[in-house]
Amino acid sequence: MSAPKQALIIIDMQNDFVLHGAPACVAGAAATVSVIRRLLDDFRSRKQPIFHVVREYRADGSDIELPRLDGFLHHQPFVVPGTPGCEIVAELTPLPGEYRLVKNRFSAFMLTELDLMLRRLGITDLVVCGTQYPNCVRATIFDAVALGYRVTNITDATSAQSPEIAAANIRDIENIGVACIALDAYLTGEKAAGS
Repeated sequence: MSAPKQALIIIDMQNDFVLHGAPACVAGAAATVSVIRRLLDDFRSRKQPIFHVVREYRADGSDIELPRLDGFLHHQPFVVPGTPGCEIVAELTPLPGEYRLVKNRFSAFMLTELDLMLRRLGITDLVVCGTQYPNCVRATIFDAVALGYRVTNITDATSAQSPEIAAANIRDIENIGVACIALDAYLTGEKAAGS
């Protein structure tokens, strides 16, 4: 049996979700940027596939989830294509050859080509990080498990609005067989997806 082939999935690390004072800022997101960068550098050094999964909403709100629609239309829109807020934070800017994939819902798999691309690349194991736990990270991880991927979540490279929210989601994700570990443990090979 051949060795597992990994891909890195970085979710929603865009200015509007990460920068302090941004319209959809996740409280813990900025603190994860340096950790994600270390993880990104590891995948780059091993020449493993990297997917920068991002959210984009049309300016008229026609493709946003209903619970977010009122705030988007009547307060402040966010992650609108062509705006600075839609861009991935500078420290994590994709390099040529890395994939930028747009999703319109919480899961990176829903109505996107992600599963098709991963299977074409022969990927069996996913390493997932980004923002934020109860929404896009969680939905993506649950769908990945349902689709048959082995998944590792890098906990200190993943954010939520509070440590309590993060802890509750980590507990649930571990209960479906996902390895939830800090970056240093991952880099030293302490535990990885499928181990």
